[in-house]
Amino acid sequence: MGRTIIVSNRLPVRVIQNENGNLVYKPSEGGLATGLGSVYKQGDNIWLGWPGIHFDSKEQEKEASEKLKAENMKPVSLTEEEIELYYEGFSNETLWPTFHYFNQNALYKKSYWQAYEKVNQKYCEEVVAVANSDDTIWIHDYQLLLLPGLIRERLPEVSIGFFLHIPFPSFEVFRLLPWRRQLLDGVLGSDLIGFHTYDDMRHFLSAVSRICFISNQHGELSKDGRTVEVDSFPMGIDYDKYASSSASPETLSREVKYRTSLGGQKLMLSIDRLDYSKGIPARLEIFDLFLDKYPQYVGKVSLMMVVVPSRDTVDQYRDLKEEVDLLVGRINGKYGSVNWTPIHYFYRSFPLNDLSAFYRMADVALVTPMRDGMNLVCKEFVASKLDKRGVLILSEMAGASKELSEAIIVNPNDKHQVRDAIKRALEMTEEEQMRHMEIMQASLKRYNIHHWVNLFMQRLHDVFDKQQKMTTKVLDKKMQEKLINDYTKAKKRLLFLDYDGTLAPFTTDPKEAKPDQELYDIIEKLTKQQNTDVVVISGRDRTTLQEWLGSHDLEFVAEHGVWVKKRGGDWSTSDNLDNSWKDDIRPVLDIYVNKTPGSFIEEKDYSIVWHYRKVETGLGELRSREIISHLKYLAVNMNLQVLEGNMVVEIKNLEVNKGKTAGRWLAEMDPDFVVAIGDDATDEDTFKAMPDSAYTIKVGDMHSAAKFSIKDPRAVRKLLHDLNSK
Repeated sequence: MGRTIIVSNRLPVRVIQNENGNLVYKPSEGGLATGLGSVYKQGDNIWLGWPGIHFDSKEQEKEASEKLKAENMKPVSLTEEEIELYYEGFSNETLWPTFHYFNQNALYKKSYWQAYEKVNQKYCEEVVAVANSDDTIWIHDYQLLLLPGLIRERLPEVSIGFFLHIPFPSFEVFRLLPWRRQLLDGVLGSDLIGFHTYDDMRHFLSAVSRICFISNQHGELSKDGRTVEVDSFPMGIDYDKYASSSASPETLSREVKYRTSLGGQKLMLSIDRLDYSKGIPARLEIFDLFLDKYPQYVGKVSLMMVVVPSRDTVDQYRDLKEEVDLLVGRINGKYGSVNWTPIHYFYRSFPLNDLSAFYRMADVALVTPMRDGMNLVCKEFVASKLDKRGVLILSEMAGASKELSEAIIVNPNDKHQVRDAIKRALEMTEEEQMRHMEIMQASLKRYNIHHWVNLFMQRLHDVFDKQQKMTTKVLDKKMQEKLINDYTKAKKRLLFLDYDGTLAPFTTDPKEAKPDQELYDIIEKLTKQQNTDVVVISGRDRTTLQEWLGSHDLEFVAEHGVWVKKRGGDWSTSDNLDNSWKDDIRPVLDIYVNKTPGSFIEEKDYSIVWHYRKVETGLGELRSREIISHLKYLAVNMNLQVLEGNMVVEIKNLEVNKGKTAGRWLAEMDPDFVVAIGDDATDEDTFKAMPDSAYTIKVGDMHSAAKFSIKDPRAVRKLLHDLNSK
């Protein structure tokens, strides 16, 4: 059984150099390190990441590597320039503001992007150096968005999970990034992609649809012939850890000390890292509004504000700190007295026992970020309330608001709403407090950090098993060699080749998908081989196929089987086909053309096609579903079939399909080698009609009746070129 390799920007241990020049190893207190501790410490599992230090010498680096290796960790060494450009630069000055909807703060620097690419490649090399094909790789967060795709190229068979711990923005915000497509392609190298909330998941799928032109069915999509699943997995906390810390004697003694110094007033608590996404200035302004609107609370309520230092050498963050300092000073000066301080402000971090004491003391927790992936502070507050007394005011912009619905949910931009929520919280009865708190605690106990880890890992394993059990396998090098060998030895060969999406890539305008010289050369060589019949079996009309390919020694099936042309013969059609139904169907499609800009109708002899490749992404899919629903009952009564293809809806006679025509061809020729290649739903009939000995190949998608899948038309051409070489 393979190992689990966890990859994140930082290791769960931070390496620092003390005054004596010695290396000191400090474990992280973060929820991720706690939750994944049970995973990476097992067996030969590994956690790979940056140790938080630039080593002064190779000796130091070797010492740290050996020490960390003993703890199942592998450090990735980064230069000072890489830390500046990749981490401080692209990660925190480009992605962070964009993903938190502060795109006005985002910097789009080419040097940042190049460093981001370089470091993601460096992480890839480190992973590949230790990973095997049967390992499971779990990649974390926005610093490594390119990594899944890079690993996939090097280790195509490995199982890869990715989790984003910050929000994923709406398409309209994400599209502002110059490197949006590369970032999405990177993430889509994963087998399972996880987000904190359904909204984040929805935004991601929308971006993939609009930028990569890949649709999904219930969070499942196909990329390069692989199934990729996307879902939400709300991250929990180590509930028992915070409950135990809250009950510890050390915490209780600190609570007594702090309560004595603060006096008997009610206490509101705010704990944040210094960041513009946390809404700290707005929270201070709201507290000012509260004291102004409700003067009866002056001298009776204090706000304890803990701000953990972060990046305060960066101009934006330094300016933010100055703004916070000024607001605290102004409010304390405006309302404070000798006996009472409105805001107790601490610009520092605190150990867990101190935080637990603060949580126990607080009557109200004020958690109002402007945007947050999850926010675990609010969950820690709830878990620490052993007496179940206390009220949580929580921003609806935090992922945790989707779980903690018993909190007072507020819009942090509505300052008057938050102001009045504070009053409501302070006046809430103990009975109501306990009722809300009990419900939230029950939820957090169940959906804790360990549940989150187990749920994601189990889902990742399920996705991988599902992929392995699929009947359609990638046409790998070994199987391709067997196909070519069987082709070489065969005495009578028959090739069924679809056109659009198989021999030629799709284009916005179907008329532009003409054969190029490369395709002409491939066809010319194939048709000149002895005992080889090549049939182009397409949904295209006969006129187009004749114009584009008629000069070559090919055989044709047009309009899914309506028209047939044997070598040296004329076009012929099945008897008793009727097209009078088109007069009833055409007006329906005209309605959808009129209300869907960019769509158009293609009329063939015995079918009608509604195209929406030029339509705005999303609108075309909506209209196609409407058309299918509209025509469903009409089609049954008129002996018609409604087919949904690649950005087309086609209506044709029910008795006509590629499979029936291909079956008749097989019966007449009786070949000893057969290959059928196609990309669309209409090609499934062809695959089903083939004998067991045939090589059936689906282009681009593994969900098929075909035995094998191949990446794209370029790969098809490469395969045909290899056949010509034998």
